[in-house]
Amino acid sequence: MDQDLFGICPYVTVQKLLTGKWTLLILYHLSMKTMRFNELQRALPRLTQATLTKQLHMMLENGLIERTVYNQIPPKVEYSLSQLGRDFEPVLDAVGVWGKEYIACIKEKELQ
Repeated sequence: MDQDLFGICPYVTVQKLLTGKWTLLILYHLSMKTMRFNELQRALPRLTQATLTKQLHMMLENGLIERTVYNQIPPKVEYSLSQLGRDFEPVLDAVGVWGKEYIACIKEKELQ
């Protein structure tokens, strides 16, 4: 399957939406609370500023997150999950559960 099936095949569509090494982790952190850019950077210290900017822009374009700009000095911008992003939370939770089970399986195999 290829990207021409975006918007037709649900798996290709989700794969494109989740493209990016950091997308799931950003979604996870924003599912916990609304965050500012610097908060996200501190939560994901290995993520560069340029990559975070790019990922947030892509997620905004795809409708997964919202950006709220407050008219104040100094400027304040917050990121949160959009309704589409909140609709994805059960999937995110399921990925977390599966990930924990996988880690346990790996550890069990290492002990053998």
